[in-house]
Amino acid sequence: MPAMNRREFLASFGSAAALAGCTVNTPPDRAATKITVTGIEIFRIHVNQRGDWVIPRIQTSAGVTGIGDASHAGAGEPQIAKLEEYTGLMKGRSIYDIEWLRQKVHPEFEKHQRATSCALSGIEQALYDIQGKVAGVPTYQLFGGKLQDTVRNYANINRSTDERTPQGFEAMARSAVEAGFDAIKMAPFDGLRTKEAAAEREGFTQLGIDCVAAVRGVLGPDGDLLVDAHSNFDLEKSLDLVRRLEPLKLFWLEEVSRSLEELAAINLAASMPTAGGEMLFGLESNARYIAAKAVDILMPDVKYCGGMLELKKISAMAEAAGLSCSPHGPASPVGNMAAAHVCVGLPNFLILEFSHGEVPWRAELMDPPEVVEEGYLSVTDRPGLGYELNETVARKYAVA
Repeated sequence: MPAMNRREFLASFGSAAALAGCTVNTPPDRAATKITVTGIEIFRIHVNQRGDWVIPRIQTSAGVTGIGDASHAGAGEPQIAKLEEYTGLMKGRSIYDIEWLRQKVHPEFEKHQRATSCALSGIEQALYDIQGKVAGVPTYQLFGGKLQDTVRNYANINRSTDERTPQGFEAMARSAVEAGFDAIKMAPFDGLRTKEAAAEREGFTQLGIDCVAAVRGVLGPDGDLLVDAHSNFDLEKSLDLVRRLEPLKLFWLEEVSRSLEELAAINLAASMPTAGGEMLFGLESNARYIAAKAVDILMPDVKYCGGMLELKKISAMAEAAGLSCSPHGPASPVGNMAAAHVCVGLPNFLILEFSHGEVPWRAELMDPPEVVEEGYLSVTDRPGLGYELNETVARKYAVA
């Protein structure tokens, strides 16, 4: 009997398997590989004085659309022009050309900063939403599957606390606890840079510590309390702050200084875990941050870091360095869900950020509505990110 070549062998194997009642692999639907990007809609939704939500919806030749989160790029929302520009680059290209877009856009970051990072991230999230829908699978399957069904969230009460006093923070913390959260983050030192005199700075610092103590009182001894210092301190004052916050048993202390060297020194001296890295874009800046041993917990933001693929890559670097990954992200439900689809498959995932109390209609912006129970966000098995935009709500609160 003459020897069969590889093609003949595979063909005969397929026939034999079919006769035996075995499952035979079938060619993929080639039409899906030909779907291209055709355009974009941008929804700008007013939230509060701390910023609007900017949600791009990418359109395709197959009529399938996907949404992402491109919020909080700065005053005037400079990412909107970049969303249109980068979508223009993608027009006519495959919905799978994410790495191509990444290579094309990354060099722009040095010049345009968050306008570039937010626009790229928002488009990329939308493309992964589309890919999941086309494949009929939840987006997390595109990132290696999931290790857990739900994602633990902490309630960021900073953006919703208008009265910056112990009483104001205490009231919003109580609201978060009543909503089921057992982890709360606050940034009680915002505004410290405006204080020039030493006595004025000390008084403001003590006020912030008093606010932290008030929230600890609401959480009780077992709740997790997170404090973001928003880089308001130099090294000397940072070390003093660490000492003064020790009795309050923090879950973590976040970004006390702007300097990598100072963060490393603070991390070495601190008794509590330290966290940071929310504003870093791309792999190189995160690699430097990790190498400097600046923090114990890395906080890439899916809107700022470059998107879901970048978040996955960054978390892998953190895992290799023995660091936990806790994505930053006080923005829309779209951004939270995009991050969550990556988080469910991260071996080093710790906790995700959730903006509590900003607007009462937050959950209804999504269809189906966002569900966070006892501080846990469920990642559904619906295709894509599992959400569509509720246009009635989006248009009702749209920026005029």
